[in-house]
Amino acid sequence: MNKFDVSIIMGSDSDLSIMKDAAKFLETMGISYEMKILSVHRTPEKAMEYAKNLKENGVKVIIAGAGGAAHLPGVFAAYVPTVPVIGIPIHTKTLNGVDSLYSIVQMPSGIPVATVAINGAKNAAILATSILAVADENIRSKLADFKASLKDAVTKKDEKLQSLGYAGYLEQM
Repeated sequence: MNKFDVSIIMGSDSDLSIMKDAAKFLETMGISYEMKILSVHRTPEKAMEYAKNLKENGVKVIIAGAGGAAHLPGVFAAYVPTVPVIGIPIHTKTLNGVDSLYSIVQMPSGIPVATVAINGAKNAAILATSILAVADENIRSKLADFKASLKDAVTKKDEKLQSLGYAGYLEQM
């Protein structure tokens, strides 16, 4: 039985180009994860079998990306009610991901799904890291370092803008 902290699931391989950002961030934090393609519409038995085993595998957070009707995050939130689920609405051609966003964010009372921006896989991983950091000092320290690096990056960009001016800054972009 494989043990991992985060389960990254998506409804289609077309979501992988977005979901990889969650995996990359978790890797930088040293957080174990498993990534799966599961469809609650096309392979419901397989998806529910996977959901049944998540707690046994030590999963502490689920990151679920879905487009269109976007049922995947909500179904996992209902099926694994004691594990937090972070939903990533995936951009769609028809409604630009707004359909996905509404499907994920409008969960019924008692079945919450934390929802990030359309295609916001990195933010989903950062939120998952924050959840894990509550009980893990090592992860908390790495997350604090990451947040400090964001502050440093903005400070350096402003210093560059101030030294080069608007036009000079744009020339170097």
